[in-house]
Amino acid sequence: MRFEFATAMRIVFGKGVTHEVGQLAAELGRRALVVGGGSQSRIEPILDSLSNQGLECQRYPMSGEPTVDTVRLGTDVARQERCDLVIGCGGGSVMDASKAIAILTANEGDIYDYLEVIGRGKTFSKPSLPLITIPTTAGTGAEVTRNAVIGAPEQRVKVSLRSNYILARAALVDPELTYGMPPHVTASTGMDALTQLIEPYVSNKANPLTDTLCLDGITRAARSLLRAYQNGEDPAARQDMALASLFSGLALANAKLGAVHGVASVLGGMYDGPHGAICARLLPPVMAINVRALKERGTDKRTLQKYERLASVLTGREGAAAEAGVAWVQELGEALHIPPLSTYGVTPNDFSEIVAKSAVASSTKGNPIELTPAEMEEVLSRAL
Repeated sequence: MRFEFATAMRIVFGKGVTHEVGQLAAELGRRALVVGGGSQSRIEPILDSLSNQGLECQRYPMSGEPTVDTVRLGTDVARQERCDLVIGCGGGSVMDASKAIAILTANEGDIYDYLEVIGRGKTFSKPSLPLITIPTTAGTGAEVTRNAVIGAPEQRVKVSLRSNYILARAALVDPELTYGMPPHVTASTGMDALTQLIEPYVSNKANPLTDTLCLDGITRAARSLLRAYQNGEDPAARQDMALASLFSGLALANAKLGAVHGVASVLGGMYDGPHGAICARLLPPVMAINVRALKERGTDKRTLQKYERLASVLTGREGAAAEAGVAWVQELGEALHIPPLSTYGVTPNDFSEIVAKSAVASSTKGNPIELTPAEMEEVLSRAL
């Protein structure tokens, strides 16, 4: 057995840890590019904390998911303002943009020199600018991952920058920042976290360390996601989901994902829909068809046993069949009012293109069993 585990140099978790950002930043630089979403109320305390430590700040507000142009512009700002530190505060989109800006600012060339699939896929030669990540949603775990997902609208795809150099120097995970999330965002991001715990657990690159994180995170999400959706001010539920999200990021960065994310990455480039909601809709059919394929082909009893263990954790019933876990996830999605893929304009006419693109996606290569094109189309049909 051989595996590796890489993550942010420092992870600080707890209520109110956001206020420690100034002290941490002062150890890393003097002029910060602060990348954030549209919420000024979340950014102001960070700017105050930085100012109290004598740091100069340049804001880079962004909305929506990061694109090639978003990252290029942010990189230009960081270079022009001579920033020596990047701080990202927001959801997964802000995390990815921050990571991309930090590493591109420190390396020569254009973003297309380094992007996978549609770019040259070059290896970064220099460490990124020091980066501090502060998530405000409990879903992507992007604060501790070593890739940045970037949209390329012209090619209608989402692709990644990947490097160990992209890892944050510090990740501050403060559950209090998630209290204001509306229910639909709680549902979408929470299901993203759950998917990112289930897929690495059964992936073909799972290892004992990621398995431990996944099982603990799944336990927390199973008992707290619906509670957080029903009452966004529930401190215990919000803490559980913040931990589940963090553990999902640690797991996916060191194992692999699977067909859910392989398809979701393609759909995200072709349609305008929340990544977490798309994952949530795909998760039950992918689980069901994976379980069926594992049973029919009889080539991997160990992974089938993991699906059975997963079902026990989700349902709280020892000895539960793998199919019971699938049913539990399906029922949770219904309780969270996850919309069908047709909401975003997906039709059966698109299936062949989606399947072809998904087959070469990096995440798909982590699926515990290779699914046939017909099985992938069945996934889409069930999620439609």
